[in-house]
Amino acid sequence: MAKANINLNLLFAQFTDQFRDLNGRHPGQWPLAPRILCAVGVTAAVCVAGYFGYWSSQFEEQEAGAQIEAKLRDEYKFKTAQAINLDALRAQKAQVDQYVDRLQKQLPSKAEMAALLTDINQAGSGRGLQFELFKPQQEVVKDYYAEVPIDIKITGNYHDVGAFTGDIANLPRIVTLNNLALTSGKDGVLTLEAVAKTFRYLDPDEVAAQRKAAAEKKKAAKKS
Repeated sequence: MAKANINLNLLFAQFTDQFRDLNGRHPGQWPLAPRILCAVGVTAAVCVAGYFGYWSSQFEEQEAGAQIEAKLRDEYKFKTAQAINLDALRAQKAQVDQYVDRLQKQLPSKAEMAALLTDINQAGSGRGLQFELFKPQQEVVKDYYAEVPIDIKITGNYHDVGAFTGDIANLPRIVTLNNLALTSGKDGVLTLEAVAKTFRYLDPDEVAAQRKAAAEKKKAAKKS
């Protein structure tokens, strides 16, 4: 054991002796150990400088490219699935178009609104109800349709008021009763206050005007 320690000490002393008196000597004339350590240090410095100066940006570009590739693969899979189901999607779109067309036919046009208001009035008069208030309000224009609220106040007996609400529900056009308030007066006479809402589809000119206004609003928002 002692002999092994002596050998280790001797080797260490020989190793450290190689680093003495290096000042002023050309690196090519240095002993083997300093030259090896110097080469290792230079290699490490070059690797570090190369990583931060060049390779790191390459790695970032590679990672960004991998993300783009993954995104394109997902888009390809999605579009492939759409292409496979194209016939089914077309059939589904045709069903939706038919449904929208059917709903649109339940909405009166601007020219038919007067006739619809008359139908609502006659639904009450035909049941013997008295209209104390029938006042259309300002239209509320949406993207593809307009909402027309009508303040109404009618009086009559219980069965006639109930029949009137049923008649409104059975009109060929869409009419809803909102904010209903029912009060009882003398001799069992009921007073119904409500907001009847009907809807009409916008004419092509109105739709074009809506789209133009939306585009101008979006353009103004971008400038601001």
